[in-house]
Amino acid sequence: MSDEVKGGTGADVEAADEADLDRRGFLKRAAMGAGLAGTAAAGGLASANANAAPVEPPISRTEAHKTFQDAPIQEFEFPAQGADLFAKACKEEGLGALFCCPGNYSIVSAIANAGIPTYGGRTEGPMCSAADGFIRVTGEIAAASGTEGPGFTNMICSIAAANSARSPLLVLASNMSVAGDDTERGIQRGYQQPTTVGMKKYGKRIVDKARVFEYAGYAFRALKTGVPGPVHLDFVEESAGRASSVESELDLENYWDKSKYRTDSASYPDPKDIDRLIKLIKQAKRPLIVANMGVFYSKAWDVLRQVAERGNIPVCEAGPTRGHFGDDHKLSATTAPNAIGSVDLAILIGQYCMPTVGEYAFDIDCKYVRIDPEAGDIGRNLPIDLGIVANERSALEVLLDKMPRMRFESWVAEVAAAREAFERENDEHYKKGLTYTDSVHPAVIATELSNFLYHGDIPKEQVTVVSGGFGIGRYTRRRLRAHRPGQICNGAFQYGSIGPDVGYTFGAGVACDLGAGVQKEYQGTPVVAVTGDAGFGYSGFEIETLAKYRIPAIVVVYNNNAWGTWSGYANMPRVAHVHQFQENIQYHKIAEALGGHGEYVQTADELKPALDRAWQIAVNNRLPTVINCQAKKEFWLGGSEWGPGMLGKIEPGCMSYNH
Repeated sequence: MSDEVKGGTGADVEAADEADLDRRGFLKRAAMGAGLAGTAAAGGLASANANAAPVEPPISRTEAHKTFQDAPIQEFEFPAQGADLFAKACKEEGLGALFCCPGNYSIVSAIANAGIPTYGGRTEGPMCSAADGFIRVTGEIAAASGTEGPGFTNMICSIAAANSARSPLLVLASNMSVAGDDTERGIQRGYQQPTTVGMKKYGKRIVDKARVFEYAGYAFRALKTGVPGPVHLDFVEESAGRASSVESELDLENYWDKSKYRTDSASYPDPKDIDRLIKLIKQAKRPLIVANMGVFYSKAWDVLRQVAERGNIPVCEAGPTRGHFGDDHKLSATTAPNAIGSVDLAILIGQYCMPTVGEYAFDIDCKYVRIDPEAGDIGRNLPIDLGIVANERSALEVLLDKMPRMRFESWVAEVAAAREAFERENDEHYKKGLTYTDSVHPAVIATELSNFLYHGDIPKEQVTVVSGGFGIGRYTRRRLRAHRPGQICNGAFQYGSIGPDVGYTFGAGVACDLGAGVQKEYQGTPVVAVTGDAGFGYSGFEIETLAKYRIPAIVVVYNNNAWGTWSGYANMPRVAHVHQFQENIQYHKIAEALGGHGEYVQTADELKPALDRAWQIAVNNRLPTVINCQAKKEFWLGGSEWGPGMLGKIEPGCMSYNH
């Protein structure tokens, strides 16, 4: 078969790619279960007109793109460069993947040659987001790389977003040589570490080749113990490049195995604190467990479920990742926002980024318990009634062992009623959205996407979703559901960076392609993402990256011709233009030009067929699709003419943007 892509929309993949489908364990039942007949070509792929002008050359992959995964691995041996030593440490620590662009050549090449999956994209910012997305849906560590000048500065927003999400992101960058200090030699010079102050857990400029392995240990100790966060290392030429060769381990300082420089032991709760927690639960009438990122990283979702069922206590998810307590569980309060206000005891587990007073919509007299591995952070932002210093899984295991069976029947019934009321409200939004026949309302996008993912023939727990966008996110978050760990990457979490969604999509797609971490059971499954027209402008070129690596993805773009800020300036003609784009931009054609497939959806009834075709292309061709959903900026206005408008949000739960 040919690897060419006709008309920029994608054709048949080569035989090697077909073999990959079996090798990577793609779940074929989903493709057939979706009830889609025929091939991708039958789904409306573009074809050349014999009477038209000569067809432009087809988009095709190079041999390098086809063979990189099967290339030989370079085994470590002395003499070695500093970059090789660092790559050795990364491999021994199980680094999941590296996302990069050209630059930082010594480190990137060494990591790739060591056999760690390495991917190159268009710009460093989205590649840093890709690493973060990989982490959020796997629970594993990933790295991003940049060069010392414009490449690294392009990553700053993504590093900040990873810090807000407490992602164990390894940020790697090159730097000028020590010999070039204070000479202003070239434009790519400078000291990086001050630029990431406040956005990292640990950082170091590495100047000594003899200590490269030692500082790798510092980095992975920070990444794998306690509360996670980004680690930023930058390497000067003398520590990593051609001038950094060492003859043997005798030339190195502190050349220790990982068992010597960190521990896998976890903090254990004080049994008296658990007794106090049980007493508080017994005194409460409406207790709620808020399960955040720490539950995911400590792999505590099974014991969390057992604790909730033993105590008959509702659980609400929060954080940059969802799925560690399934939305279909009878005790789930994640889709019950109207019940949140009556909570009288909130048990925050693994809530690394604490809300301030009033951000969580609990009753003013609500009592707070925080379970966290870092004692120094307990009491920050929000005053607590009980702090328990412990690893999340350890604390839940002790709680399960000591807690008696309890009954909060009226409270559980209240939560169930709130879930039903929430779905009725979503249904009303959908009905209103269907009344607009010349464009696609966000409520229609949210409902049709939900039906496609969870109420059709695709198993509801299968597809990993990147939940992005801002205005559109106010609708889709209400309808997206998580049924297993790592199923939803909540892009706009706390920091709220603009436009990383296609970057996150690539990282999540790579995770599913590799079957990394909790994605192992769903290896090969396409990913789905939601973003806005504003956000697409920041990382949309990574559609080409998805295409060249054959990562199957469906990216839904909400195209309302404006920033979400438009409605506040509708009657200010001197400034309104700042908030608006040209109307009817053809984002789907951008996808086609980049080697993917495009769909233009202008009415509600066109969306489901477009999703079907996109799924078929993802399954059969392993290519990305952009579904450009044409909307109106006026949908944010609300009122009787345009309602329901820009929806509000209640946190914690599925509507969360921050916590």
